[in-house]
Amino acid sequence: MRFQQLRYFVAVAESRHFTRAAEEMHVAQPSLSQQIRSLERELGADLFTRARGNIALTDAGEALLPLARRILADTDTARREVQELAQLRRGRVRLGATPSLCTGLLPDLLRAFHDAHPGIQLLVEEGGSHDLVRQLARGALDLALVVLPLPTPSPALTAVELLHEDLVVVSAPSARAPRRPVRITDLRDTPMVMFRHGYDLRELTVAACRAEGFEPTFTVEGGEMDAVLGFVRAGLGLAVVPRMVAERGGTGLRVTPLARPGLRRTIALAHRSDVAPPRAARELQRMMVGRWEPAS
Repeated sequence: MRFQQLRYFVAVAESRHFTRAAEEMHVAQPSLSQQIRSLERELGADLFTRARGNIALTDAGEALLPLARRILADTDTARREVQELAQLRRGRVRLGATPSLCTGLLPDLLRAFHDAHPGIQLLVEEGGSHDLVRQLARGALDLALVVLPLPTPSPALTAVELLHEDLVVVSAPSARAPRRPVRITDLRDTPMVMFRHGYDLRELTVAACRAEGFEPTFTVEGGEMDAVLGFVRAGLGLAVVPRMVAERGGTGLRVTPLARPGLRRTIALAHRSDVAPPRAARELQRMMVGRWEPAS
């Protein structure tokens, strides 16, 4: 008994027509009929009564049908399970993340994922949340770590909150920066190093200053995360950065918390709603959610 014979049998049993069943199975009708006959000879019983224009299951056919369906379903399940395991031994994950998350959040996570699945190629794309959402929508990424709220909410995307992160002020040790928690109003007329346009941190910081009735003063603007930290170390001004980035910033930085209520950002993992991520991407997703959910 072969799986293909069972597939042909089920197709005929469901359509009650040999020609239609052959068309559904993309096989010539004589070949399908021959396989059914071979199955009947092996089982020692007729599976169909073949009256002109009328195909019906015999008692043997009725008994075999649920068993054949179960066998084929189990076979398909086994094939999918094995394929998914194989996909965790090779393949790739296309992950997008904002530059600050690449610096502060991803190194330890990707190391753990690589240790567990060394055959999976990790492709990381840095960009602002707006750009990452656009790349997700057009299928260029499997997953993206973004900052909520999304700049362009889309029903085609699903975003799961992972964690909340405090922002802090970093400065050069020699700078005249207060050692007490910094209020947003303390940043008025204070030289600041600012990220480029499109950076989530820029928009959050500028919005907080404007909410207090002033425009921040920039000595240098337009840099990425590493450049901003370098400018701060050089004494060009203060910067508001995520706590995880500040903790990884190394020597040459003074870290000062923001006074309550402070500034926080919500980090989420986004993917397309209409297309399931590949198996390897789902495994990375599971690892992220298991590490940080629920958001706190």
